[in-house]
Amino acid sequence: MVQLFADWYKRKFSDPHAVTLMVILVASFFFVYFFSHLLMPVFVALGVAFLLDLPVNRLVNLGLSHTSAVVVVVLSFIGLAMIALLGLMPIVWQQSSSLLQEVPNMLTQGQSYLLTLPEKYPEIIQADQIASVIVQVKETFIEWGEVAIKASISSISNIVALLIYLILVPLMVFFFLKDKDDLLASFKVFLPKERRMAAQVGKEMNQQIMNYIRGKVIEISIIGGVSTITFIFLGLNYAVLLGVLVGLSVLVPYVGATIVTLPVTLVALFQFGTNAEFGYVMLAYAIIQALDGNLLVPLLFSEAVNLHPVTIIIAVILFGGLWGFWGVFFAIPLATLVKAVINAWPTAQQEQAVEN
Repeated sequence: MVQLFADWYKRKFSDPHAVTLMVILVASFFFVYFFSHLLMPVFVALGVAFLLDLPVNRLVNLGLSHTSAVVVVVLSFIGLAMIALLGLMPIVWQQSSSLLQEVPNMLTQGQSYLLTLPEKYPEIIQADQIASVIVQVKETFIEWGEVAIKASISSISNIVALLIYLILVPLMVFFFLKDKDDLLASFKVFLPKERRMAAQVGKEMNQQIMNYIRGKVIEISIIGGVSTITFIFLGLNYAVLLGVLVGLSVLVPYVGATIVTLPVTLVALFQFGTNAEFGYVMLAYAIIQALDGNLLVPLLFSEAVNLHPVTIIIAVILFGGLWGFWGVFFAIPLATLVKAVINAWPTAQQEQAVEN
């Protein structure tokens, strides 16, 4: 067994470039794992910098100086973000409060409907089964309510963290864009000279992350906007809140769309009942989801995310468990990183050439 492991190690790590790549990956993983809660503003700023790098380069190509282009792009981004935040947040907050106040009424209506089922279908449904379901639903909502109260209390202490984000993140984005070349040169000083494979993976991932973040922001904006307009047109209550939820659901591939279907269905069902309007809402929602998966995603990401659905789901579960929301957001780029490392690693033919 020891000899088998030694032979495998010799084949895979005989190339010093492979050793350098592995050391960088392991060190980066442990660094992010242990310090991610402290450095999260830095990671957020890096993500925004990746998003804004393209418009900065476009302005530079048009003849603007690099510093001026960075100032224009960063100020424009802050202005648009503030407009979207101040325009959406009050409406979302109001509709969220109204929906929470209406939940008891929904539960009462649902309970009344369930109690009629044993009379309509006595051969299939028993009264004790309905009673058990009602008790379980009530217990679930009580648990959710406790979680919401705890989250609202803990959110008070997060106001300071939010202020840090609002102040430090724009500053870091500005300097990341302005001094990108100098920062990269300073970082490369600490790396070994044998870093050909690491450079190959880094180059591939730089393009992948830029494409992914940019595409994901566009996808959220389009799906959220189209969903909101569609729900308003169909007269659905809480249209803005549900539209925002549908837009944010694309952050978690497959799983997000499944989860957000529940509130959309319940709101439409309690508002319209099982009539034509309910069918129109669900049909429109299904069309939006179909267009997102079959048209918008291929157009935005193309070959940038060439991963099997099972691989994506596993990446969401794994990285989401490690780093929470941001692990979910970057699950696909991180899965792509694993794929890039596998592609860059010496193949069997290369290993045989090394042995000969």
